[in-house]
Amino acid sequence: MENRQGQNVPQVTFRTRKNHEWVDVTTNEIFKDKTVIVFSLPGAFTPTCSSTHVPRYNQLTPTFKENGVDQVICVSVNDAFVMGEWQKDQHADNVTFLPDGNTDFTDGMGMLVDKEDLGFGKRSWRYSMLVKNGVIEKMFIEPDVPGDPFEVSDADTMLNYIAPNAEKPKDVTIFTRPDCGYCARAKAKLNEMGMPYEELILNRDYTEATLRAVAGISSVPQIFIDGDYVGGADSLDEYFSTDKAA
Repeated sequence: MENRQGQNVPQVTFRTRKNHEWVDVTTNEIFKDKTVIVFSLPGAFTPTCSSTHVPRYNQLTPTFKENGVDQVICVSVNDAFVMGEWQKDQHADNVTFLPDGNTDFTDGMGMLVDKEDLGFGKRSWRYSMLVKNGVIEKMFIEPDVPGDPFEVSDADTMLNYIAPNAEKPKDVTIFTRPDCGYCARAKAKLNEMGMPYEELILNRDYTEATLRAVAGISSVPQIFIDGDYVGGADSLDEYFSTDKAA
């Protein structure tokens, strides 16, 4: 795969869907006078793409925008319907999903590879790039080895290139149950502090056995931040009153 730093991105038209209608979007509309991150991957709903590649870019997009990026785009050799459903499934509202069903963009980037052994046909090699006003400033291309390597095209590598000293968002999970006043209070506090979180709801996402296994207690809410156990609503207030939240 050729590194195309310093070159223009391919001039193509993406066939997208908006409000149940076909909308053509050109390369110029996407990249002209903008700073854009593109990450491209083998396919929608595939394991690494769904579990790691898209979620982390979606999480870090606000940080990218704080550091001069206008848009973060995911490109895959899939049609607009598949890409739309995948975006919904991923809850990836921060990222723009662009379908490259005819492989025009991927082929123009020199990243089209044969995945016929997997029944995929022609797909994109995994890579990411920073594009400024249509010119590729930096590319991170996965090594040309068998399988589906995922070593350099991740969101953290891109952020370290753009803004190595940027503060990354904290990873927050809160265990709750419906109609729990203390849970509502804790979520309100997290929202007040501008700290996005993932909520796991009792008997929908987990059982008490899971909560006891990870927290050693069955009462809710229980909050974890960056792998550390914080505790309940009162403990969360204490967390924000100390330098731990800094």
